[in-house]
Amino acid sequence: MSSSSATLKPQLSSPATGVVITGGASGLGLASARALAVVGRPVAIWDINAAKALAVAAELSAEHGVAAIGIGLDIADPGAYADAIDRSRRALGSIGGLVHAAGIVDIDSLEGVTPDHWDRGINIHLRPVALLAKALLDDLKQHSGSAIVAFASINATLGNAVNPIYTAAKGGVLSLVRSLADRLGRDGIRINSISPGQILTPMLQPSVDALPKGFYERRILLGRMGAPEEIGRVVRFLLSDEASYITAAEFVVDGGNISSQRA
Repeated sequence: MSSSSATLKPQLSSPATGVVITGGASGLGLASARALAVVGRPVAIWDINAAKALAVAAELSAEHGVAAIGIGLDIADPGAYADAIDRSRRALGSIGGLVHAAGIVDIDSLEGVTPDHWDRGINIHLRPVALLAKALLDDLKQHSGSAIVAFASINATLGNAVNPIYTAAKGGVLSLVRSLADRLGRDGIRINSISPGQILTPMLQPSVDALPKGFYERRILLGRMGAPEEIGRVVRFLLSDEASYITAAEFVVDGGNISSQRA
C-alpha cells in the first residue's frame, strides 16, 4: 500500500484516548457518547443526573467493551471539576478529548431575564468551555490528536426572542472557541464548535409538542428534524484524526435551516 493510500484509511477510532462528555446522559451528549463508544473510545459521562450517568456508562461498557465511568456533577460548579477529572483519568486511562454538551434553555424571553437566570445559563453553556480547557490542558497536551468540541447553536446566528440567555451564551461559545483555538494550537490541540439546528432531543420535545405540527420542518431544506445520532457522528469525526487539520471552525448541522428562505 502506498503511503498516500495509507493516510486515507478510516481514522474515526483514532486517537484511542478517553473522552469526557458533559451532559452525557441524555440528548446530544448521549448521542456523542454512543458514537464514540461504537468505535472503541473510552468515555466519561458527566451529568447532573448521577443515576442516569452511571446507567449510561454501564450500558456503553457492556455493549461496546469500552472503559466508561458515570459521574454526577453540576457543570456550573467549577469546584467539582478536579475530582471528576481525576476519577475520569483513572477510569479511562487517559483523557484526550472533551465534549461540552451540557445545557439548559430559557423560554421566558426578555421578561424572564434575571441576574440569577443569566448567571446560571452562562455558567452552564459558556464558562465551562474555558475552565475545562484549562483544567484538562495538561492531559490533552500529553496525547497526540487531542481535541475539544463545544456545542453552540444556530440560535447564535439567527437569534431568538424566546431564549435570550441561551442565545447569548451560544454566541459566546463561537467566539470563545476561536480564541481558545489560537492558544491551544501551539500545543497541537484542536477545538471546534457544532451548531445544531432542530434536533429531536428531550430538551426540544416540549416545544415540538406545544407548536403546530410541522412548525420547525417548514423552514428546513431537508424537510425534517434531525436525529441526535446525526450530531453524534459529527462529534466523533471532529474528535478523530479524520479532522486533523480542522480547528477554530463552526460546523452547522441543521438540515439547511440557517440558509432557508422558506416562510
